[in-house]
Amino acid sequence: MQENHAHGRLARKPAQAAEERTTHAGMHPVRMVIAGGGTGGHLFPGIAIAQEFLAKNAENRALFVGTGKSFEISILSETGFAHRRITAEGFKGRGIWHQLVSVLKVPKGIVESILILKDFKPHVVIGVGGYSAGPLAMGARLLGIKIVLHEQNILPGITNRILSRFADRVYVSFAETIMGVAPKKIRFTGNPVRKEIVRCAETLRHADTQVSKKEKKFTILILGGSQVSHSINMVILEALEYIEKRENIVLVHQTGIQDETRVKQRYDKYGIENDTRAFFKNMARQYQNADLIICRAGATTVAEIKAMGKGGIFIPFPFAADNHQVLNAQSMEKAGGAEMILEKDLSGKVLAERIEYYIQRPEELQQMARRSRDLGRVDAAEIIVNDCYDPIFN
Repeated sequence: MQENHAHGRLARKPAQAAEERTTHAGMHPVRMVIAGGGTGGHLFPGIAIAQEFLAKNAENRALFVGTGKSFEISILSETGFAHRRITAEGFKGRGIWHQLVSVLKVPKGIVESILILKDFKPHVVIGVGGYSAGPLAMGARLLGIKIVLHEQNILPGITNRILSRFADRVYVSFAETIMGVAPKKIRFTGNPVRKEIVRCAETLRHADTQVSKKEKKFTILILGGSQVSHSINMVILEALEYIEKRENIVLVHQTGIQDETRVKQRYDKYGIENDTRAFFKNMARQYQNADLIICRAGATTVAEIKAMGKGGIFIPFPFAADNHQVLNAQSMEKAGGAEMILEKDLSGKVLAERIEYYIQRPEELQQMARRSRDLGRVDAAEIIVNDCYDPIFN
């Protein structure tokens, strides 16, 4: 594994490299296609890269290409990025018939990708994971367009494992990630987080951490990931029965549409101060206000928590591909930046005990938060964008 500072031309300091490559960008406006998405774990790092890419040069252009899921369209519309759709389906973990149908759709997806690439004429295609990245990368390969990948999880997804064989660069979020390709292709960058998260994280890092919180209620942020989690919602409600001083806490809970009304009614019944919504659009503010975060362990959530320097209890999604969420959470737990509870070991009583534990031991929670912050890499998107100019222009 090679870190971004350990190989040849990339040994320059980030600030120096950024200055030099900005000059390139000023001379050569660049077009970039972000391929993949489907879930927040894939889409949000792509958005972070695109934001940094456009900040580098106002004449640069970015286009997202995915399967057109409503989640993708909604988020990209809010952020103002153009989006095109292609035909693609996943086939891992599905029945033989569905796998066959998915395979038969690949040629159509490649043709659609080639047409998009010929129209947009990108200098580079960045695959951020998800099955829609496959046809785009294959199309780019056929057209001789540079391909770079970003892998968010410790255990690479099947799409990136396949595409890494002919990618020009592979960026990884965890130093432990093994891609199975030549080390000179690999750059350990961390997981890009969106501009609003970076700005908020920088504000927190420069804030006075000694300010007393005696008059502030203990705020718990509960997230189930972009797919949201019914099981986490229900175990939180069960935990309420075991928390003694409910008047001293505030629950900020992203429930998803299905459980929003039920969860809010229960909180109101117990008289608990809460902010319960199907989805939050201002995630940076929610992270900032939280004392403790209870969430899944998707790579993007982990990266955002590290960037913000917050302590958390991870409950990995038990059906994640290759159990990658457990590996993500274990990495944080091993470094002392979080703790993990497997869903098979989870109950309302267990969760309530952990919440009470941290309420009563703020110093320990603060130490966990400091360790989490030490793991964060808020400059991941900048490193990736700067490095992309090497395969583009050299």
